Amino acid sequence: MKKLLLLLFAAIGYASTTLGADTTVTKTLTFSAMAEVYYSFDFAQPSTNSRPAFVYSHNRHNEVNLNLAYTKAHYQTQFIRANLALATGTYVAANYANEPGVLKNIYEANIGFKLTPRHNLWIDAGIMPSHIGFDSANSLNCNTLTRSIIADNSPYYESGASLNYTSPKNKWYMALLLLNGWQQIQRTPGNSHINAGTQLTYTPSSSLTINYSTFAGNVYPDSIAQLRVFHNLYAIINLNSKINIIADIDYGSQQSSSHNPTWHSWLGAALIASYRIVPRTTIAARAEYYQDNKSIITTPLPRGYLHTRAYSANVDYTLGPNVRWRTEAKLYHSTTPLYTTATGTATTTSYLATTSIAISF
Repeated sequence: MKKLLLLLFAAIGYASTTLGADTTVTKTLTFSAMAEVYYSFDFAQPSTNSRPAFVYSHNRHNEVNLNLAYTKAHYQTQFIRANLALATGTYVAANYANEPGVLKNIYEANIGFKLTPRHNLWIDAGIMPSHIGFDSANSLNCNTLTRSIIADNSPYYESGASLNYTSPKNKWYMALLLLNGWQQIQRTPGNSHINAGTQLTYTPSSSLTINYSTFAGNVYPDSIAQLRVFHNLYAIINLNSKINIIADIDYGSQQSSSHNPTWHSWLGAALIASYRIVPRTTIAARAEYYQDNKSIITTPLPRGYLHTRAYSANVDYTLGPNVRWRTEAKLYHSTTPLYTTATGTATTTSYLATTSIAISF
């Protein structure tokens, strides 16, 4: 950990000397933090106290726990920017389970260089938030308390390099990425491939954002290489100052085996509507669909593949400028019995109630 911190701040220092020689350039170093504590009750009452394997956030049953807490340092000048954030919680334990050693607690560690003073063209490299999807690991940035199924089963973070451009009036954002894998800091052992990603975001006004992101590559060892191609399309619509709508659709496909012309696919979608009743109180509703018939993305379940719908409703109350209390009810309904009960039997329906308090500063 010490070596990683020294390396990042040495890079910042070098960049400051090289690109920031003009003493009139403003340099800003800021610190922030957030934490979210939650309690979730699964009415199926699984004996393991864990939610199903396709749930990676707020995934503990019948216990008060920490979903995510992090502290972050951000450095910014005219020509460089850098982020370093360390995190812990059940979100980290689930999503970083395959990362080695101290990398399990790196939420962000990246540095970016502006390539030209006249245009907003940057190259960023390191561990970064994913370019895919509208959901964030930070619940305070989301309209719902828990994450959508499509968010939990696509990358929250990524490691690699991003060449990105923002147009002068912020209407267009474009990025080309080279990545180490599908939510991976280090490549899979035996894998010599670099993966690719793209992102195109159009924001014609404060009322509309349309985003299209892609991923292409192999995340397996070379001996069993299988090409994966993924598309993510979403729109965020602000009808007015109180009503917000988010619509998302994901589609992915992957070779069934190495050098095999047969492909298998998975599909997910989500629709979220939120309404601010009064300045401190907001309600939201969500409908979801997810199908992964060959368990390409989701962990194989004991009683079949994941093919489910989900519906949720939440109420948010702002306790203070940086504190939010949220409560959510959620229903899963699958085509086959997937949800294990305390007695070991399986059911097609799962009910869930969750409440959380999150703070940022």
